[in-house]
Amino acid sequence: MAEPTPPDAALLRLLAIMARLRAPDGCPWDQVQDFASIAPYTIEEAHEVADAIARDDRAALVDELGDLLLQTVYHARMAEERGWFNFADVATAISDKMVRRHPHVFGEAEAADPALWEAQKAAERGARAETGTLAGIPLALPALVRAEKLTKRAARVGFDWPDAEAVLDKLDEEVAELRAELPGADPLRLADEVGDILFVVANLARKLKLDPEACLRGANQKFTNRFNYVEQALAITGKTPADSTLDEMEAGWAAAKRAEAR
Repeated sequence: MAEPTPPDAALLRLLAIMARLRAPDGCPWDQVQDFASIAPYTIEEAHEVADAIARDDRAALVDELGDLLLQTVYHARMAEERGWFNFADVATAISDKMVRRHPHVFGEAEAADPALWEAQKAAERGARAETGTLAGIPLALPALVRAEKLTKRAARVGFDWPDAEAVLDKLDEEVAELRAELPGADPLRLADEVGDILFVVANLARKLKLDPEACLRGANQKFTNRFNYVEQALAITGKTPADSTLDEMEAGWAAAKRAEAR
C-alpha cells in the first residue's frame, strides 16, 4: 500500500496550482475572476458536499471536499494578490478561533460551557454511473438555484424557451392557472400551481442572465429595509405595526420607497 501524501505537501501543491492558474500566463478564465464571481461557486460546492453526505457516498465526498477546499484556496489567493492576507492567515485565524472556543480542551476550563469544465463534469458523472441530461444536479441546492440549473442543463440539448418574452408568456399562463384554482382552494392544486410559477420565474431570471437566488436575496433585503423603516416611523408616533392600520403601514412603506430614491 502506497504511503499517503503528507498533508503539507498536498496543500503546497494545491496552492502552487492556484498561483499558476492566476498568473499572467495562466488560465484566461481564472485570471479574470474576483470574489463576487467566485462566491456562487463557493456556495454551490458547499451544497454538493452536503449532497454527498446525504447520499453516504464516500468517494464523492472526497471529490466534493476537494472542490470546496479549492474555493478557500481561490479566495485566499485573490486576497494575497491584493496584499490583504494569504492562506496561512486563513488557517491561523481558524486555528486560533477553535482554540479560543474550546478552553475545556486547550485551556484550563474543566468542562464545556453550554452557554472544466462541463465536459469534465459530465465524465465525472459518468464515472459515478450518473446518466441522463439532468444527472448530478444536487437535490440539496436551494430550490430556485436547482430550478435554474435544471433548465440550463436541458437548454444545452435544445429544450428551452426561445427568449425572455416567451418565458413571460408562460408566466402569464401559469398565473391564469393559479387564478382558476383559487375558488376551489385545494391546497395540493394551489401548491402545484405556485410551484409552477416559481419555476418559471427562476427561468425568467436565467434568460435575463440573472441569478434567481441573488434576485430573491435582494428582494428579501429590500423588504426587510422597508419594513424596518415602517416600524421605526411608527415608533416615533408611539405605535407598532400590530396596533396600526394597513393604511398607516402603507404610508410608511411609500415613505421608505421615497427615501430609497433620494
